[in-house]
Amino acid sequence: MSNAYLVLDDGTIFQGSSWAATGETFGEAVFSTGMTGYQETLTDPSYHKQIVIMTSPHIGNTGMNDFDMESDRIWVAGFVVRNPSPRVSNWRSGYSLEDALIKSGVVGIQGVDTRAITRHLRDRGAMRVGIFSGTELSRDEMVIKVRGSEQMSGAFLAKDVTTPKKYVVGVPKGVEKKFIVAALDLGIKRATPRSMAQRGIEVHVFPIDATSDEIMSINPDGLFISNGPGDPATMTATVALVREFLTKSIPIFGICFGHQILGRALGFNTYKLPFGHRGINQPVKNIKTSKVEITAHNHGFAVAAPIEGNFATVFGSGFVSHICLNDGVVEGLELLERPAFSVQYHPEAAAGPHDAQYLFDHFAEMMAKSSASRGAHA
Repeated sequence: MSNAYLVLDDGTIFQGSSWAATGETFGEAVFSTGMTGYQETLTDPSYHKQIVIMTSPHIGNTGMNDFDMESDRIWVAGFVVRNPSPRVSNWRSGYSLEDALIKSGVVGIQGVDTRAITRHLRDRGAMRVGIFSGTELSRDEMVIKVRGSEQMSGAFLAKDVTTPKKYVVGVPKGVEKKFIVAALDLGIKRATPRSMAQRGIEVHVFPIDATSDEIMSINPDGLFISNGPGDPATMTATVALVREFLTKSIPIFGICFGHQILGRALGFNTYKLPFGHRGINQPVKNIKTSKVEITAHNHGFAVAAPIEGNFATVFGSGFVSHICLNDGVVEGLELLERPAFSVQYHPEAAAGPHDAQYLFDHFAEMMAKSSASRGAHA
């Protein structure tokens, strides 16, 4: 193994050893606190242009398989681990983590203190990072290259991860089809339409540039706005589309990036968090029930909405439905006069806790109520 270097844009350098693909790569430095679920993290399109640092020291022992893929490829820009497993031991594994990274050309680094890197980011905030292996660059030259790389603020990335054409995820055999949902793909995970399909929801997944007429042509019972990468402030066309649908009686449900877009459609600003929320163990309080839910997150931006009491929008009043107990960040929005709600975390939670699966049931109940109301006024 040759030397490899993890270089932050504040000039801090951590030396380790080359691992996975060799070369250089750049992205936003983010850390994930999950002890498992690395395959779902790697293949989640929301991690596009991000270099993921795993705080758990031992990664890769369960290998990789084809079933747990959240998309058809690995999206992370780079992967940082302390001690990669030297062997794979799991009956579902088809190949090793390192083999998957090499095949996808993902540059990695091992042998660095990932918890020290995490503490550094928690103190100084998210920043650009580069991984260099097999390089002859000087330390100063590596820092200069990192500082010249793209920043996440202002990045329009959903166009890179959206589906090129519409496709349909049908309900499983033996499940009654109850609703049709139009899902706007901004980086959707496979677990999301699968969770809806299990509840009798046929999901039509549309690309990011789908028009209102194209969506309405399937006569949807609901509109879903997916997770995805990038800065929500760049999503002006999608925000305009959501505002158009807010004038209709069609229920809307947004997850993660979709939550931020709904927030902007309601008139709120979004802002960059110091280091974001990532991992599968984030505590969130449900304001309506006072129940604490353990949830899966991946977001670096948040919605600036008032937490206390109801808020007013041009689409009627609403309220913050969920907050993060670690830092008070808004984790959910819901309107009172229109069928629309969103959460900043991932209720499909693959891999992760299933405390928030009820939100898909809430969406189905909202569509049933809306459908009955439209039928009554037909």
